[in-house]
Amino acid sequence: MSRKLFLIVLAAACVVVFNNARAQAEHPTSSTYVWPSDPLVKEKLEKWRDQKFGMIVHWGLYAVPGIIESWELCSEDWINRDSTVRYEDFKTWYWGLQKDFNPVNFAPDQWAKAAKDAGMRYVVFTTKHHDGFNMFDTKQTDFKITNGPFRSHPKADVAKYVFSAFREQGFMIGAYYSKPDWHSEYYWWPRYATADRNNNYDIRKNPWRWNQFKSFTYNQIHELTHNYGSIDILWLDGGWVRPLESVTDEVRAWGAAIPPWSQDIDIPKIAAMARSAQPGMLVVDRTVHGEFENYQTPEQSIPKQKLDHPWESCITLGGAWGYVPNDQYKSAATVIHTLIEIVAKGGSLLLGVGPQADGTLKTEQIERLKEIGEWLKQNGEGIYNTRATIHYRDGNTWFTQAHNGTLYALVCLEKDKPLPETVTWKLNIPAKGSSIKLLANGENVKWKREGDMVTVTVPSSFRKKYTAYPAMAFSFSKE
Repeated sequence: MSRKLFLIVLAAACVVVFNNARAQAEHPTSSTYVWPSDPLVKEKLEKWRDQKFGMIVHWGLYAVPGIIESWELCSEDWINRDSTVRYEDFKTWYWGLQKDFNPVNFAPDQWAKAAKDAGMRYVVFTTKHHDGFNMFDTKQTDFKITNGPFRSHPKADVAKYVFSAFREQGFMIGAYYSKPDWHSEYYWWPRYATADRNNNYDIRKNPWRWNQFKSFTYNQIHELTHNYGSIDILWLDGGWVRPLESVTDEVRAWGAAIPPWSQDIDIPKIAAMARSAQPGMLVVDRTVHGEFENYQTPEQSIPKQKLDHPWESCITLGGAWGYVPNDQYKSAATVIHTLIEIVAKGGSLLLGVGPQADGTLKTEQIERLKEIGEWLKQNGEGIYNTRATIHYRDGNTWFTQAHNGTLYALVCLEKDKPLPETVTWKLNIPAKGSSIKLLANGENVKWKREGDMVTVTVPSSFRKKYTAYPAMAFSFSKE
């Protein structure tokens, strides 16, 4: 079979199963949280909590065939590779995609503008996923974007230009980094088979090899935090790479294999080094509860109740984190409703968007993001710079509160239905004689109180202007 045909067959097989694979790869969330003590970290954390809406960009070798990011390399029961292809042949093919990845239309400015137009305010870019392919010019390995056909491009050091483009749009900057590295011989030793996502040798018997991996990781994060400008967030993925003593019964219940040795890479040392160059930088060591999980990151889900500590839901715009052909994107209304619920529960939304292999976003992605942004231009006051309230929900109405005490009621409306003449809610009662403002047009609206029920009249002019609208936002002072 030719290399090109092999790639097509593998891509088709993998696209069929990427939804199942994505679900199995999701990170659960621990039930404990430790507030940071460093004043600069606390200050940065509160700034981040005001942003509310960000973009996470998965982009790497997996974009070439359009398959789920990295996971098909892993040998676990839920992986559904093409059974006619030998595992070693698959790995050889996948690693070989380095020769095919040539994103000649790489457009970080397009990404940043699309994110800005969407109303996003921070970005997390995947500098390296579990497959070990680096989207920055690391000196620790040749398995990187600057050592392939893209090497002579003026923007070959991809991460540098992504961060720069988003900084120019005023974004907080996050660097995603995978702690496991399946391409590194110090994590997956070629001497042994690769049974699962964990390192494939007994660290207790091979301390030298694991120390080499620890140095490799330290040096790469040193490069990212010292050579790529201001970094606000170090977003560490691969929560199974952790000290053995941090593996609780809760972690065991998540179902991933846990080896009997510690995969400790000394995060305290890494964090201290990184913060020496980036004072106050947030460290998000996903699922490893403690002082280096500055905010929690439930994946493809929203907590059932509001949380009083910092968190973000990581949710994809389509069905996959990276680019896959014929992906189905969520409607703008769905994303807006999701954002409202998350913010009302005290969190932030990190929306996953995957560029194509040529380095551009699809027109459909850009248009969907712009739709979301149009709503936020009118109603963002009720989203940004807010915190959760005691009474945060009444049916399809969600509540947030500004730092100055102003309350917001965000009423999610049914899709493709005329706007209602009135909306009602309980619990958060406006102060007697105060005004309620419709954020979308800045006008005060009529309202009345009957017992613990507030009834707000939706202006007829607004109902005529919008035959459909994702959600109405009202501001008021509380009783």
